[in-house]
Amino acid sequence: MNLDLLFATPVYVVDIGNEKLNEHLEKNVIRWSEKDKGITKTNSKGWHSPTDMHQKEEYKELVNILFQAQLNIYNSEGLDSEPFLGNMWANINPPGGANKPHIHPNSLWSGVYYIKAPEKCGNLFLEDPKSVSLMVMPRRKQNVQLPLHTHRILNYKPLAGRLIMFPSWLNHWVDPNESNDIRISVSFNFLQKSFVN
Repeated sequence: MNLDLLFATPVYVVDIGNEKLNEHLEKNVIRWSEKDKGITKTNSKGWHSPTDMHQKEEYKELVNILFQAQLNIYNSEGLDSEPFLGNMWANINPPGGANKPHIHPNSLWSGVYYIKAPEKCGNLFLEDPKSVSLMVMPRRKQNVQLPLHTHRILNYKPLAGRLIMFPSWLNHWVDPNESNDIRISVSFNFLQKSFVN
C-alpha cells in the first residue's frame, strides 16, 4: 500500500550550537531591555523589543545565520526570487511569562532562535491549520507512538542555539515559563523580495 502525506506543513529545525554567539546575544539583549521599555504584542508578563533588531550591528552575525537558513529553505521549497528579512525582535520571558496564540500576517516564513532556554521555560506549540480536521476526533490506541501527521497540536522544547522556522500562517504560542530563570529568544519574519519590490 502506498502512502501519500498530502498538504503537509513544513517546519524546519536546525541546531546552531554556537555558545559564544549566544553569550554575546544574551548580554546585548539584556542591556537593550534595561534601556528600552519594549512593546506589547503577544507577550504576557514578558519583554518584547522593538522590531528593528535586524538593523542593529550587534546582531549582524545572527541575521546572517537566519538569512542562510532561509536561503536553504527557499532552495528546498523551490521558491523564486530571494528572502527579505522584514522584521526581527527579542523576547525575554521571566518566570510566568508566555506568548498568546497568534500568526504573523504579511509575511512568508517566521521563526524563533533560542538564546537562553532553561528547563521548563515554555515550549513552542504549533497548531494544525486544517480546522476542518476537527470535525471528527477519532479514538486512538493508548501507549502507541502515533505518526506526526495524526496530531492536531505539536510542541517543541526550546534549546539554546536551536532555530525553528515555519510558514507565517501557522498558529503558534508559547507556554508559561515555569523555570526560575529568564528565557531569551529572537523572533523574525521573512518575505519574498518580489512581494516588496
